[in-house]
This record gives sequence, structure tokens and C-alpha cells, in this order.
Amino acid sequence: MTAPQPPQPQPPALVDFRTSPEPSHDRPRPDRLVQGNPARTTWTHYGAPSGDFDCGIWACEPGAWRIAFPPGKEEFFHVISGRLRIRDEAGNAREFGPGDACVIPAGFQGVFEVIEPVRKHFVVIDRAAARPA
Repeated sequence: MTAPQPPQPQPPALVDFRTSPEPSHDRPRPDRLVQGNPARTTWTHYGAPSGDFDCGIWACEPGAWRIAFPPGKEEFFHVISGRLRIRDEAGNAREFGPGDACVIPAGFQGVFEVIEPVRKHFVVIDRAAARPA
């Protein structure tokens, strides 16, 4: 009689954005609101087991709120539809629409404003959230 073999680890699978994971819903924190109280929906297509990398699709209604990215947290996004504006603390503003992309770097503080209902692909790296291996 042979001993049972331990299960073999499965190779990592590709993440297909054509599928739709269960969304999460939230709104900006009340202390950060600037205009409105927009509903936000996030479809996280992939979250790294280490906790430091997430990517997916994000959608939001018009409104504005203050953002403050801590050290080690950065976001790349690519607008699918709609329009948004990001203003830094000095008052410099940039608008982004369909096809535009941007990186919000670690330490950035400012106002995130959704001008028209927006959908975007996002990739977030949060080094402080990494769990030890």
C-alpha cells in the first residue's frame, strides 16, 4: 500500500477582468466631504495574498472629497468613462476623461472630484499594508 500523496500546489491563475466579482459599496468619510455624498462601487478583481496590491474597477457618482495618501501607498488609474478632477493642496488641478491615466503618488494630499459619473481601472500598492510572509 502506498502512502497518499500530498496535494500539489496550483499555479497562479490569470485574473480576467471580463468577469465581475461581487462589488463593495461605500461613501467618503463625512469629515472629508467637500461636495455631495457620492456612492462609490468597487469591484476588486485581484488582491495579493500579501495585502499590499489590489486592482479592479471603481465607479462613483458626482461629488468631491479630500484625499490623503500615506507614505507607501500609491495608485495608478485609467479612466474608462466619465470625468474627474484632482486638485493638489496648492490648488493646481488636472482633469481626466476616457482614455486618460494618472498616478497618485505616496504622500499626495488634495481634493478628488467626480464631475460626471466615472468608471476607472485602478491599481493600488500599499506597502504599509503588506503582511509578513
